[in-house]
Amino acid sequence: MTLSTTNRPCQTSIIFTTNENNCLNTLQLSQLEQSCREWAKSSQRSDISLSRKRILLIFLLIRYTGARLNEVLELNLFCDIDFHRQVVCFGKAGTEKGHKIREVQMSEALSNEINTVLSDPLLKSLPSHWFQVDPGHVRRKFYERAVSCGFLPAHGAPDAIRKSRGAELIQNNMPLQVVQRMLGHSTPNLAASYVEFSDEDIQQASRFFIEKESLRKTSARNIFFGKIRAIQIGDIQSKIDMHTIAGATVTAVITNDSLARLGLKIGSLITAEVKAPWVILKKGNNEPDCTAENRFQGTIARITEGKIMTEYAVRLADGTELCSVITRDSGKRLGLLNGEPIWVLFNCFSVVLHRD
Repeated sequence: MTLSTTNRPCQTSIIFTTNENNCLNTLQLSQLEQSCREWAKSSQRSDISLSRKRILLIFLLIRYTGARLNEVLELNLFCDIDFHRQVVCFGKAGTEKGHKIREVQMSEALSNEINTVLSDPLLKSLPSHWFQVDPGHVRRKFYERAVSCGFLPAHGAPDAIRKSRGAELIQNNMPLQVVQRMLGHSTPNLAASYVEFSDEDIQQASRFFIEKESLRKTSARNIFFGKIRAIQIGDIQSKIDMHTIAGATVTAVITNDSLARLGLKIGSLITAEVKAPWVILKKGNNEPDCTAENRFQGTIARITEGKIMTEYAVRLADGTELCSVITRDSGKRLGLLNGEPIWVLFNCFSVVLHRD
């Protein structure tokens, strides 16, 4: 399989400005979240404490769903959140022509936290639209929390947090199209990639990445989500071709016993993992002539050097980032630099398949 990105523009700008100075990274988002939590718990007065919990929940919903501030403030928390499915429904209050309701997956942890707050006896006497507060007041509180962390006030703006969430999900390898759906962006230019994936499939992909992020169940950095498009069964092993939401194909070879145990068949939704040390880098624009079945072209987005090993993050045309770890000596020998074109290679035996 070959996925060439030579003539395909990077589409991450559809979601957020690619200038990283405009976005907070995961560590900074965690710092901002911790500041909000400490502030919410710091008052002894029940009425002030409840008011601060409201600001905290607004922050958490923007931070983890990537919703717009106005979408969150329109929520009726008692009707618009399905705690059984762990889904928040945005847009029920909209009345515009062509208005669409959007369901966004939450983690189990966030769903439980919101449910706990709503079970507070004090809330039973409050109106259902508890979130209908002055947007300016919310922004001011967010700015204050950002400054308390040593950030610029603008980094605490709801839109900055939303953009940072989009960047974070892309860097965690959630497919770009799933991130766009989650953030409520229209994607007519990418509609063809949805042909084989239903809304339920897209929602399942979102659920997988959200829970993986929340629970940190795997150390693998390179994760693909997609459907099986072809199975070739041999006498001992089988070759699996998986079609990703982004339109690429990942090839894996597994034992026939694993094929039967996982119950894999054409059309099954699966995830494929490739650990960073198994990913090989090849410098240059021309496609390598090699035996690796999986070959992706991109550009080097980040380089993190250690004493012995160096980590390279390679951004593909669809915004996906793949990670490779090689020895520092090998990196120096190749002379790899930020922004350079690079080929990412891994063979079919390096791919581990999962079916949740």
